[in-house]
Amino acid sequence: MNEASTLTPEIILVLGMLFFTVYLFVSEVVRIDVAAVTIMVLLGLTTMVPGLDPVISTNELFDGFSSNAVMSIIAVMIIGAGLDKTGIMSRVANWILKKGGSTEARITPLVSGTVGIISSFMQNVGAAALFLPVVSRISRRTNLPMSRLLMPMGFCAILGGTVTMVGSSPLILLNDLLLSSNKALPPEHQMDTFGLFDVTPVGLALISSGILFFMAFGRWVLPNVKGEKQKETTTRTAEYFERVYGISGELFELQATIDSPLVGMTIMQIERTLENVPFVLAIRNGDEVSVVPDGKEVIWVNSYIGVLSNKRQLVKFARQYKLRIVKSENHFSSVMNAQETGIAEIVIPPGSSLVGQNLNDLQLRRNDGLHILRIYRAGYTLDKAVRTEPLQGGDTLVVHTSWRNLKKLRANEDYAVVTDHVDEELRPNKIKPALFFFCIALALVLFSDLRLSVSLLVGAMGMVLAGVLTMDEAYRAVSWKTVFLLASLIPLGLAVEKSGAAAWIAHQTLLVLGDVPIWLLQTVIAILATIFTLVMSNIGATVLLVPLAVNIAVGAGADPAVFALTVAIATSNSFIIPTHQVNALIMGPAGYRVIDFMRAGTFMTIIFLVVSLLMLNLLF
Repeated sequence: MNEASTLTPEIILVLGMLFFTVYLFVSEVVRIDVAAVTIMVLLGLTTMVPGLDPVISTNELFDGFSSNAVMSIIAVMIIGAGLDKTGIMSRVANWILKKGGSTEARITPLVSGTVGIISSFMQNVGAAALFLPVVSRISRRTNLPMSRLLMPMGFCAILGGTVTMVGSSPLILLNDLLLSSNKALPPEHQMDTFGLFDVTPVGLALISSGILFFMAFGRWVLPNVKGEKQKETTTRTAEYFERVYGISGELFELQATIDSPLVGMTIMQIERTLENVPFVLAIRNGDEVSVVPDGKEVIWVNSYIGVLSNKRQLVKFARQYKLRIVKSENHFSSVMNAQETGIAEIVIPPGSSLVGQNLNDLQLRRNDGLHILRIYRAGYTLDKAVRTEPLQGGDTLVVHTSWRNLKKLRANEDYAVVTDHVDEELRPNKIKPALFFFCIALALVLFSDLRLSVSLLVGAMGMVLAGVLTMDEAYRAVSWKTVFLLASLIPLGLAVEKSGAAAWIAHQTLLVLGDVPIWLLQTVIAILATIFTLVMSNIGATVLLVPLAVNIAVGAGADPAVFALTVAIATSNSFIIPTHQVNALIMGPAGYRVIDFMRAGTFMTIIFLVVSLLMLNLLF
């Protein structure tokens, strides 16, 4: 260790770069991806310093962009987007709505556990974003505040990244960092890489402990507040239609009782003869579901009716006509999903063949799948007897329809579609090829010697070639900010290793700690990784700390691969403050404050450290 105790000019330079990197990440004077690229460029410029041995060659400077880790992350993002595009994730979400009931004790483990498992195969922020509208809908139906549901979901999305070696960026990066560290280690300390499911017991234990924590102590650590309105497109759209057309409310289900006077009436008769009728969007008789019905469907005893209404109007209508408000079941989840149907605007051009005809003649529900909610004409809204009113050029039809029908209307010269929602169209007919290529990718990872990046790209490109995603959609699925961040930091990690800076820091750490047990050293590494990931990106913390952990382990006679894995897992321990992307995502909709994260996150951080270290020592 004598060489490791010598502070060379190269080590001083790299240490300076490390401190500068941490400063840029913590101060946020520039975006973290800009900071990472800046550091990479500065490393390249150090090769011009006279009298100084280069800490990294210019030939290695851009190796990060072609690295196994970066290409694997790109492939994982595309695969996750492909699965989402087919509606598989939405089906899982709909199952939760049906099985979760209306109690927090049932909903929390169902939602959190499902998100945790899903995030083990896709980016955790993507899994959390997918379930954000689901939790919002559950909150409205059950009157449970979103603040009681979103934090358990978000924390489990983060924990889910530890279930597989492709669940989070640090774990994807880890094997590359191990191979890089092997170059500087003697033969007796060479490390083997980890398999896809080597960390699964650790991740499952962490998810389970997170769910149990919130089930046992959620009533004390979770706030009970009303969240802010989601700043998403769907919410902005809802506010727009309410402001301009007076269309407001949520989706509810009603069931006709045997005493209801509506039994035997068609939807068209109800809308024509009754006042203050909610917008009827779907009807279900037995197993047959009709979305945007044509008005001739008959309501029978026990028929389910999907309506758009505000709560006051709904209760009044249900009482007056002896209808039961359905709370826990969800008979229209697969066909009234916001990704499949919604409200849109369509303008009638002056030269349209529809001009002069009324809605009764046109039967737009039957022919084009359009349920007319409002007609806007010359500054005012028609909401009385619109069925017999002849259409005029320039009329704006406010309709409820499927995005698939809306896409078809774009090619029809009789309509000018205003709402651009085509990108939200799901492709349920592509579920089989999506699952096939997902399974192919997993099989290659598990049972072949192909590199992880190649195996995952087989699945990603298979989805593109099969039409699950277009190539443009695949490009949009990739977080290029994450790609540049990771690719730019990889040469810094290499410089830390090759310059001897990691060995020097490890030597100084061992001198300060003295002769302590191996488990205590491992705990210090885990705590250090936790602190780093709270103030900088988890990718940056992993790149900086894995070489350090490896050298500390070698110096102390411990297993360097286990210490490196400790770092990669501990960088997911980001709960105390909302610096993680998932925590930032859920903060606004749930109305959380920083103190809320500190209260629940402190306990979760301690549980994470105890469970992860215990499982790592039991397994390895």
